[in-house]
Amino acid sequence: MSNLLPRARTYALRGAPPFHLQQRVGLAVLSLLLLLACIPATLAHEFKVGDLEIEHPWSRATPPGAKVAGGYFIVINKGSAPDRLLSISSDISDKAELHEMSVKDGVMTMRPVEGGLEIPAGGKVVLKPGAYHLMFTGLKRQPKQGEKFPAMLTFEKAGSVKVEFAVEGMGETGSGDMDMDHAE
Repeated sequence: MSNLLPRARTYALRGAPPFHLQQRVGLAVLSLLLLLACIPATLAHEFKVGDLEIEHPWSRATPPGAKVAGGYFIVINKGSAPDRLLSISSDISDKAELHEMSVKDGVMTMRPVEGGLEIPAGGKVVLKPGAYHLMFTGLKRQPKQGEKFPAMLTFEKAGSVKVEFAVEGMGETGSGDMDMDHAE
C-alpha cells in the first residue's frame, strides 16, 4: 500500500501514465480493421427471391436532359431448375426493357431480348455494360450519384422482387465484384 500512495500522488500531479506507442499502434490497427470490415456492406447490396439472388443492382448517373439510363446486376440461381427474367419496372422511367449488346463484323448493335432472359439452374447471368443490361427509357428524373432508386424484377418461377439500384458516377463500371462472364 505504501508504494501505491506516491504513485497515485504522481498521477494526480502529472496526469495519467503515458499511453505506450505499442498500445497506440494496436488501437489504430483495430480501428482500421473495424472500418474496413464495414466497407463491403456499404458497397454491396443483395436481394433474394426463391432460389435466386440478385447482387449489387447499379446504374450510372445521367447528364441533364438524358432520356435513358442503364441498369446492371448479377443473378445467381441456386436452384435445380432454370428460371427466366421476364420483366422490369421502375418509377424512375416510363419503360424498362432487357437489352443485349453485341459486336458483329465490327459493328456494335443493341436489341431488346425477346421472351426474357434465362437464368440457368446452378448458374448465373451478369448484366453489365456492353452485354446484357436493362434500359430505363423515358426517364422521369435524372439518377444522381450516391442515391438509390427502386425497381421491380419479375421472374417466371421465383416471382417478383423489389430491388434498389445504387447510382454510381457517369464513368463507373460497377463497384461490386462484377464477374465478366454472361453465364456460367
